[in-house]
Amino acid sequence: MAHIFLTIIGSLLLLLGLAGPLTASEKAAALRTANDLVAFAPPDAFLAGSFLADEREPSFLFGPVSEFATSRQCPVAWLIEAGEKARIAKPAGPDAPLEYTLYLEEDCPAQVRYYVFVDQSAMTPAQWLKWREQFHKSKAEGEYGVTRDRLEKAVAEGMRIGGELRFIVNDGELAVGKTPEACLGPDLAFAPSYDLKQGTKLLRSCPPEKAPQ
Repeated sequence: MAHIFLTIIGSLLLLLGLAGPLTASEKAAALRTANDLVAFAPPDAFLAGSFLADEREPSFLFGPVSEFATSRQCPVAWLIEAGEKARIAKPAGPDAPLEYTLYLEEDCPAQVRYYVFVDQSAMTPAQWLKWREQFHKSKAEGEYGVTRDRLEKAVAEGMRIGGELRFIVNDGELAVGKTPEACLGPDLAFAPSYDLKQGTKLLRSCPPEKAPQ
C-alpha cells in the first residue's frame, strides 16, 4: 500500500513539473505589480479567433490565438489591467461592442515578455472600422477601409477574427523597429493562417511542441 501511495505522489509531482511553475517568477510578479495586472480568463471567442499583427497595413491573419499561446516555449498567463477588468464587467450595448487590452505573459528565465493583444471578438469588420473613426475621424475610411474589406472577405470564407496583437514588450521595454507581424514568422516561429492581400487560406503545420524547460 505504501509503495502504491508513493507511486501516485511521484506521478503527481511529475505532472506538476511538466505543467511548469504554479506561480510567476520574481521578475514577472514585479512587472505585474508595476503595471497593475491581474489574472484574467479571455472569452472563448477571442481564443478561438485569428488575429492581426499589424494595425495599419496587415498582410496576414494568424492564429487561432489559443494556438499562439500554447506555442510559446515558457510558461504563459493571461493578464489584464485591474481597471479594465472592472470596466468590461459592465454590459455593453450591441451597437458599441467592447474593445479592450489583454496581456499574454511569457515568463522565461532570461526575460519576461508581454504580447499585448486587443480583444475584438465581439466586433464585425464594419464595427472594427467604426471604432477607429473615434480616433482618425474622416481619415479612417482611407487608412483602414481596404483592411475592413479584406477582413470581410476572410470572414465570408470562414475565418473568425479574435483581435489584434498590437505590441511586444520585453522586460517592460517596448520592442521597436519591427511590427509584431514582422516578428511572428522569423522570430517567434508562428506562421500565418490567412493571406489578406491574396484573400486565401494558408496551409500551416501543427503548432510546434514546447522545448523542455
